[in-house]
Amino acid sequence: MQKERVAKRFTKAIGTYTDQASVQKEIARKMTGLIQQYIHLPCPEIIEFGCGTGNYSRMLLQTLHPKHIWLNDLCGEVKHCFSDLPKEQLTFLPGDAESTTFPGGKSLITSCSTLQWFDSPADFFQKCHNLLAPEGYLAFSSFGKENMKEIRELTGSGLPYLSKGELEELLSPYYDILYAGEELISLNFNHPLDILYHLKQTGVTGVSGKVPNSQRTSVWTRRDLQEFSEKYVERFGSASKVPLTYHPIYILAKKKTV
Repeated sequence: MQKERVAKRFTKAIGTYTDQASVQKEIARKMTGLIQQYIHLPCPEIIEFGCGTGNYSRMLLQTLHPKHIWLNDLCGEVKHCFSDLPKEQLTFLPGDAESTTFPGGKSLITSCSTLQWFDSPADFFQKCHNLLAPEGYLAFSSFGKENMKEIRELTGSGLPYLSKGELEELLSPYYDILYAGEELISLNFNHPLDILYHLKQTGVTGVSGKVPNSQRTSVWTRRDLQEFSEKYVERFGSASKVPLTYHPIYILAKKKTV
């Protein structure tokens, strides 16, 4: 099951994620700013799904000052990352956000860099609509079709990302869109192997185990890694650097009465 593999990868990366996830931190900062700009505050009760090690969670606590925040993540082990936060202000709910039972009547449901892993975003949007209080908000970031395009082009593997327009269409029966935006962020590395290391340290392999230019799925050999590196430099390298593209999408929406 893919989500079980995702949980194992992120569990292994708990100790390195905070330092390595520079793009995710940047996305979290932007999301926090957008919430302050577009959402009528205060939001006393918040659910955050896919909280990870808590970069975004801490920003929410520091800027929105909720009375209580419910944190959810597929990896139950991340609960240990929140020992420094006031226990009376948060509740940790481990499990798959698509199937986990959350308390209703919340003013804000939010997330950064998680929705791309979901099996059915449409069903989840409806679930959030049911959990939100009247006039409640849904605010999230996901990743679009250009995300990690270099690795997808070389290996043929990647997530089935949705476009901004597709996400807006899925949201439209239940929400009024307050803001929808997207951008491309390029990180530069010295070598393609540095990219693979970066992805591993953030809990994302990016390649799904598929050997370059092959239909077989296996552990990569040294030759596979060499071939991947050579083709990456040949196709995308520039001025002794190799890029990795991130494609974040930001959406803030208000619950409709339906």
